[in-house]
Amino acid sequence: MTDFDDRAFRNAMGNFCTGVVIATGMAEGEPAGFAAQSFVSLSLDPPLVALCPGKHSSSWPKLRDAGSFCINILGADQKPVCDAMAVSGGDKFAGLSWRPGVTGSPVLDGVLGYVDCELEAEHDAGDHTIAIGRVKDFALVDAEKLPLLFFRGSYGAFSGV
Repeated sequence: MTDFDDRAFRNAMGNFCTGVVIATGMAEGEPAGFAAQSFVSLSLDPPLVALCPGKHSSSWPKLRDAGSFCINILGADQKPVCDAMAVSGGDKFAGLSWRPGVTGSPVLDGVLGYVDCELEAEHDAGDHTIAIGRVKDFALVDAEKLPLLFFRGSYGAFSGV
């Protein structure tokens, strides 16, 4: 077998367009969160979703310890929210409006929709963790809004059909 080319693999996977979400939770009374693209609906019965945070994330342990998290589905106009949540450290929630969901996790204002979950299970997955969330509440907030997408290292929007 030849040496594995990390960059070539990343470039190949970059051809799969993903949505952009913000995973949020409450850590010792303070909101915590991070931007993610590795999110998927997993099961209808029971209702489950999967989120795949990186092992080096400083925010995921806070959400894990809280035992719940909310997936906020970003709209095309929310790249600044993504940028704020993609950095490590600092007050990521400065200037953001939100309300607590049923689990207490932040539901961000202006999102396309959200899925509020209790942590069901975690599985090791190389340099990431697969976190399974049991859906406790969800809503489509703005059916007219287009999603924020990530493709080939850039952000954009779906142009519609």
